Amino acid sequence: MEIFLDTANIDEIKKGVDWGIVDGVTTNPTLVSKEQALFEERIKEICDVVQGPVSAEVVSTKYEGMVEEAQKLAKLSEHVVVKIPLIPDGIKAIRTLSRKGIKTNATLVFSPLQALLAAKAGASYVSPFIGRMDDIGNTGMTIVEEIMDIFINYGYDTKVIVASVRHPQHVLEAALIGADVVTMPFGVLEKMFKHPMTDIGLENFLKDWEKYQEYLKNKDKNWTKKRAFRHVFYYFCD
Repeated sequence: MEIFLDTANIDEIKKGVDWGIVDGVTTNPTLVSKEQALFEERIKEICDVVQGPVSAEVVSTKYEGMVEEAQKLAKLSEHVVVKIPLIPDGIKAIRTLSRKGIKTNATLVFSPLQALLAAKAGASYVSPFIGRMDDIGNTGMTIVEEIMDIFINYGYDTKVIVASVRHPQHVLEAALIGADVVTMPFGVLEKMFKHPMTDIGLENFLKDWEKYQEYLKNKDKNWTKKRAFRHVFYYFCD
């Protein structure tokens, strides 16, 4: 499973990449605006850091505008994947862009049938928003399972990005289902490292190691004293 970060914060991205576990990034205008960065400059900066798929979203809702924006975004870097909203004009734009060799990510997916339309249009990725479905009382991960089944049934190459991830349990469930990608906030990625037994075990190991070092130190002191005593003893005996 690939791990993407859902952020436009360059420090978070650099840290994740430095850990060696981040494969890509998803962004949107809201995330970039929070960083008070120029959109296109930040997308290029992210692409340079991650050297993997970076989703950048169009803001137009009309076919012509989406295609025009998408072509400009695709020129920023070979790593750019253009996020297109799953609306009729968006599906039409995905079809056009896929024929031009531009990678796309169908976003705001909330049903398996929407994902099916995106795959038929040639989308590189679809992004079901599971957290938002959970928020309204549905089970978001069920949608992911159904999408995966449909894609397997018909041999679609479109990858599934589990999006709107709220906590590590979402990541676990996505991994068990076999989702291609999970995109998550940096905070969720940090939580995946944590387990109380890991902290307790590490603390105990370090305490044991300190005791062992103290034992070696005392052993060396005792050996030095014994050696000095032997020298004095042999001196007077001679």
